[in-house]
Parts: sequence; C-alpha cells; structure tokens
Amino acid sequence: MDIGKKLKELRLRKNLTQEELGERTDLTKGYISQLENGLSSPSMETFFNLLEVLGTNPKTFFDSDYSSQPVVYTASDGTIFEDEEKGFSMNWLMADSNDKEMEAVMLTLKPNGEHKQFPPSLSETFGYVMQGSVELQLGETVYSIKRGQSFYFQAREYHQLRNRSRGPAEVLIVVTNSYL
Repeated sequence: MDIGKKLKELRLRKNLTQEELGERTDLTKGYISQLENGLSSPSMETFFNLLEVLGTNPKTFFDSDYSSQPVVYTASDGTIFEDEEKGFSMNWLMADSNDKEMEAVMLTLKPNGEHKQFPPSLSETFGYVMQGSVELQLGETVYSIKRGQSFYFQAREYHQLRNRSRGPAEVLIVVTNSYL
C-alpha cells in the first residue's frame, strides 16, 4: 500500500493544497510533498493528525481505495425516502452521497406538498425543475420556478421548497455538504 499516494488522493478529494494541509497540521508544504511522494514517513502522531484534518480515521483510510470510486451510477444505487404526510419523496441518486462533497437528489412533490425547512448553513444548492413548478422560500423571499428553469443559492438563510400547483413537481437538486 502506498500511504503517500492515498494521503494525496484524500487531500485532493478534500480540495486542499499541500500548503493548506500543512497549515492545518503545523507541517510544511515541503514535508507534505515528501510524504505524498514516499520520500518520508510520518510518525504515528503526525499520521493520526493528518487523518483527522482530512476527515477520516485509520480504519477507513486503510479499508478505502479512494482512486476506485464509482464514476457511473444506476437507479439501483440510489435510496428512496417518502413522506406521505408532507407529500414528497426523495431519491438519493448515489447511496454514498453523504460521503461526497456534493449530494444529488431527485425530489418529487405532490400537489401542495412541501419539503422540510432547512436551517442556514455553508452549503450551496443548485436545482433544476424537470416537471411542474415549485416555490422556493429563501429567508423572507419567495421565488416561483417553472419547468426548465434552475436555481442556485448559498444556504445562509432558512429555505424550503413547496409545490403550490395542481400537478406533481420534480426537481433535480445538487447540494454541497458544508455545514456551519
């Protein structure tokens, strides 16, 4: 196993430069480079610190192959959740999306259905209305979004999607997993 290569793959997945990782671990950019290129080996304390900053643990690090993540997903890879009371269903298009930087879901809202209200966060949200129309409440502002239109916002305010139309609405949503 090439520990340096795996550290680099994980660092890149986290969108960190060598310098940023060094600053967060009190290591130099040069030392991070040496580790990634197999020119140096970290102490156990340094290794555990690196893993903590990279958001993983030793078991996951050694059990995971970061370079063999799926590229193509099928319908059977998703997970569906339905809330009859609120009139919506969600299909997570990738079962492991919580482990990724982005989460893709297909949200279906029945007439007068609504999804839960989300609190402010550092997430970014993109949506594309594939069928029907939806109402997006972002803070105190309400937007009407129709089929073929898309929306994007930084989730710094409370937000919620509703279907106020007579027919069903379907929205493809991609959200970054960044929380306060």
